[in-house]
Amino acid sequence: MKDAELIQIVPSARQLALQRMEFYAFVHFTVNTFTDREWGDGTEDPAVFNPTELNPEQWVESIKAAGMKGLILTCKHHDGFCLWPSRYTKHSVASSPWKNGKGDVVAETAEACRKGGIRFGVYLSPWDRHEPLYGTGKPYDDYFVNQLTELLTGYGDVFSVWFDGACGEGPNGKKQYYDWERYYRVIRELQPGACIHVCGPDVRWCGNEAGETRPSEWSVVPRRTMDTEKIASRSQQEDDERFRLRPIRAQDMDLGSREILKDETELIWYPAEVNTSIRPGWFWHEQENGQVKSLEQLVNVYMRSVGGNATFLLNIPPDRRGLFHENDVRRLRELGVFLREAFRHNRMEEAAEILGPAGQGGNGAGNMLSGDESYYLPEEQEKPVEIRVRWNSPQPVRYVVLREHLPLSQRIERFEILAADDGGMKPVFRGTTVGNKRIAELENVCTAELVIRITDCRGMPAIEQIAVYQSGRVECGE
Repeated sequence: MKDAELIQIVPSARQLALQRMEFYAFVHFTVNTFTDREWGDGTEDPAVFNPTELNPEQWVESIKAAGMKGLILTCKHHDGFCLWPSRYTKHSVASSPWKNGKGDVVAETAEACRKGGIRFGVYLSPWDRHEPLYGTGKPYDDYFVNQLTELLTGYGDVFSVWFDGACGEGPNGKKQYYDWERYYRVIRELQPGACIHVCGPDVRWCGNEAGETRPSEWSVVPRRTMDTEKIASRSQQEDDERFRLRPIRAQDMDLGSREILKDETELIWYPAEVNTSIRPGWFWHEQENGQVKSLEQLVNVYMRSVGGNATFLLNIPPDRRGLFHENDVRRLRELGVFLREAFRHNRMEEAAEILGPAGQGGNGAGNMLSGDESYYLPEEQEKPVEIRVRWNSPQPVRYVVLREHLPLSQRIERFEILAADDGGMKPVFRGTTVGNKRIAELENVCTAELVIRITDCRGMPAIEQIAVYQSGRVECGE
């Protein structure tokens, strides 16, 4: 495809808002917390569910301390137990001893999010190992849509509806083939601002649950990337003409290069989400209290996900009290302190000079300082495009952050950063894609001049921000 065609693919308003959130939380909580299992089988007695100290405000406080901007709650996992008093099943908190069956975890969590100023999202597993209707086709889809409707109409604004592809047998030994398009219609009608994740059209899975990322993450990918997640069986794919070109897997390392896209007939904006848990498991297990990820591990995932054009969904599971464990809370606070300090002082604001090619329509290089909706779009020219930043004295540089103006698509394919050194310029970083955000980590750089050189790009780059940060309070020469 030609550049002009590629850069026509842009995010919807809901996708753009989600990508700007960057970092948000998963909260896995259900009967599994009390049975010490990862997947329940649907036979659990609701009487086991009794979080006597439940406090979603503590969850929100801890999430905010880490710098996260949203919370997605597992309102119903594969076991079919509902964290709200659903009208369509007795397998819910209404049958538990918690608050004498009068409680509603979803309501308390949604309210805590509103009170704390973060956004609320829902996970609703289509696989229900308790419900007898599972595997009956439309009757089960009716049941599922009824529960989806309860969640999307009873708890205020929802920013995310998170679907995984789990599709096993129900209590009757049958499998259900989900009516995804119907589910999507209901979500769009009831919560038009909500993104539909993973088995949905708005946000895609990165391909693993370990926090691993690609060196080049594209948001513009073949439409078949989404269809692959939705079509369950290989035989269905083989019968579908869209899969005649080549198979696509969420784990593929290249989903959006020119080479990959050259024979595609339909492209979509489909950004990646990196999801992992703060512990080895997704639900709380007492034996994992000493296995919380280290600060170094979490920072590494953050830098490669948020700093690599993906959003970061970090799971924190409440314990049987209904609280985040002290070890998890401590780590979240440490992460927040690190991130606030690392990105506290933007040295670009002190630059003596920012030079680049003339901008189109008044969108000059100075627009990159604000970090708001303004952007820099150079006049058409031969590549590379160079942006030169000068200070009056050498500056310690640890991170250089680049952001593209996504309403004009994702354009940058390759770039490098050079720093002044002994009278010359030497490369200190080379990267590929940028997208919503690219964090370039530099080592031992102290310079009075940086050059950001964009060597390959789809059209001219549309840059929303370049920011330069030091590490701690160290000054050059100290």
